[in-house]
Amino acid sequence: MATVSHAERTLIRLTEICGKLPEVVRSVRGDHADFRVRKKVFAYFLNNHHGDGIISACVKSALGENADRVVVQPEKYYLPADIGARGWFGMYLDRPSIDWTEVRNIVEISYRLSAPKTLIRLLEEAGSPMGRR
Repeated sequence: MATVSHAERTLIRLTEICGKLPEVVRSVRGDHADFRVRKKVFAYFLNNHHGDGIISACVKSALGENADRVVVQPEKYYLPADIGARGWFGMYLDRPSIDWTEVRNIVEISYRLSAPKTLIRLLEEAGSPMGRR
């Protein structure tokens, strides 16, 4: 029986979270994956991106929120290469303890920043714990 790595287990968990959102499509490219809603990326799974050794979920944020998160909790968040300057932040998923509720929340916020209003309404009608934004 093949052993499943921490990175593979983490991608499976992130895929489960993203897959509960309307019209999400996942693409895997090597050690990375992206999650899209109507062709717009709202989350990335990165494993050793540019040789940084980090396993993470990267998401969009409201203006300036990405830098604020990194300043306040650098042990939990970072600015990823290439996309950090464009308002994205990464949450470390290679730590001994991961708050999967928080992962779900940041993924959903990013989804809401990317999805059309019709899909956001579906999310709200389904009783999303995030409520209206």
